[in-house]
Amino acid sequence: MENRKRPAEADLSTADIFKTPEKKRVTEQDSDFMSWGVEQTCDHLREIGLEEWQDKFREHEITGDRLSYLSETELETMGIGPLGVRLQILRSLRKLWEIAVEPNKVFNDPIHGHVEIHPLLIRIIDTPQFQRLRNIKQLGGTYYVFPGASHTRFEHSIGVGYLAGRLVQALNERQPELNITPRDILCVQIAGLCHDLGHGPFSHMFDKMFIPRARPEITWKHETASLAMFDYLVSNNGLEPVMKQHGLVLPEDLVFIKEQIDGPLDTKASLSQEAPWPYKGRSEDKSFLYEIVANKRNGIDVDKWDYFARDCYHLGIQNNFDYSRFLQFARVCVVDGKKHICTRDKEVDNVYHMFHTRYWLHRRAYQHRVGHIIETMITEAFLKADKNMEFEGSGGKMFTLSTAIDDMEAYTKLTDHVFEEILNSSPSSRPELKDSRQILQNIVYRRLYKFVGQTLPNADKPLMGTKDEWARAMATSKPPCTVNLQPEDFVVSVIKMDYGMKKENPINNVRFYCKNDTTKAMEICENQMSKLLPERFEEQLIRVHCKKTDDRSLQAAKKHFEQWCKDMNLPEPQVGDVIELTPAKDSRMNKNGGGEDGQEKAKTNLFK
Repeated sequence: MENRKRPAEADLSTADIFKTPEKKRVTEQDSDFMSWGVEQTCDHLREIGLEEWQDKFREHEITGDRLSYLSETELETMGIGPLGVRLQILRSLRKLWEIAVEPNKVFNDPIHGHVEIHPLLIRIIDTPQFQRLRNIKQLGGTYYVFPGASHTRFEHSIGVGYLAGRLVQALNERQPELNITPRDILCVQIAGLCHDLGHGPFSHMFDKMFIPRARPEITWKHETASLAMFDYLVSNNGLEPVMKQHGLVLPEDLVFIKEQIDGPLDTKASLSQEAPWPYKGRSEDKSFLYEIVANKRNGIDVDKWDYFARDCYHLGIQNNFDYSRFLQFARVCVVDGKKHICTRDKEVDNVYHMFHTRYWLHRRAYQHRVGHIIETMITEAFLKADKNMEFEGSGGKMFTLSTAIDDMEAYTKLTDHVFEEILNSSPSSRPELKDSRQILQNIVYRRLYKFVGQTLPNADKPLMGTKDEWARAMATSKPPCTVNLQPEDFVVSVIKMDYGMKKENPINNVRFYCKNDTTKAMEICENQMSKLLPERFEEQLIRVHCKKTDDRSLQAAKKHFEQWCKDMNLPEPQVGDVIELTPAKDSRMNKNGGGEDGQEKAKTNLFK
């Protein structure tokens, strides 16, 4: 074995190579070496008097983007020695960039504990575009129902960036043959950190409720804004040279980061197994990297892992999914010619708990009837204020609430503070905000629209028509009452809840491996799963509120809704959130036949 002691004639020490160099300004010229090919790297070795090792660099295909990651151990593996020479090479190469050694920063997170964040991620976090997420509630109007749900998109994004790093590093340690590079790891972490940059005021209320009504002519989602905001963040803060300094290759890695957030940048590209590889940032050999932040194949991703744990913690709801077990058993296997992230067969119950947790959070919190109607009222206030609120964007151009999504400089200024700005606006100086201000005051004083009821239509027979058409039909129905209600008095909401894949069982898209063969992916057959799993994985509620809050109007609205349900052949409306499972009465049993046979049939129908 080679003597590891430094030769006496070498004028170097280990301390020299790890000494923190002086800080200097990072320029574009400093980062040119990142684009070097193998021959350019060899040319540089000749220039600095190390030409005898160029054949070793050529043999191992050392390009410029790998130089800043070379270690003494790796040089030894390449056959370069003795130790003094290896240290000389490292010291000479370090002069290419002369960056200060930046340590990771530690965040104390209530969910994940003390987490270390890479210096490049810190540079991204410390920008106005990312800091705006501090002022956007993670759960929007749900905070007005669950007083602990005050957490924001800021801490959620940091958590996703951290978990993305943990998953990709776990795969790298478990399967070195995957050739996951430091660049890959850093890009995945950045994608996790920046995946929610495009959220607007009150999170999903903005992209699911406000924008569709304010600008029905466009199809817009917050992921679209996340890509635009990420580009603006990088350019506005001059981060390209810094990214190169940390080993990223541009623009290739920028494309890879954005593809992880919202899929292929070519919107016409297909994600089916038979279609050509749609991504540009990484080759098909690294297809599994696209399943970490936003998994388009089966929905198992670190975004869900963080918001399940974080939301449950702040809502006071038990989280039954343990992401640490998934981390422990995650492996990459080949499925239909592509590499996918799989887990152990014994983890099928844990995976099912993940999908069920998603449904249960929607049922108990995200689609809570009070939180939902508060978001409906905020949406109405924003719609009335839309044209009367302006935000300065690029070139001094002014944008409204609904058009700010077209300009990231203006959109950076759009957060939950819009609620307070309208609420606290002066009646004398801002009379145009009177109607919006009144709606928000009603929320503050808890003068909310009254709940009329909800019905559960047959999932196999979708209702025809729109919510506005249904509101008109309810107003024109003829129940036995004397109160005259108009279509605008009704607020009709369609609430859809599923396990993440609409009607499909999400487990069908998950692949597993067994202990005896960790390289072979397989499906879990239906007869291998619990018999207690649901037969349906999607449901839809039609929920109705009344804007008139007096008792007579509310009772009349309930009669109108009941009549409309009869006209539409829908189940009788429920007045609560939970279907009450009680023993069937005699009158119901008689419909199914008398005696014990009738009782058994009634029980069967009740739990079917």
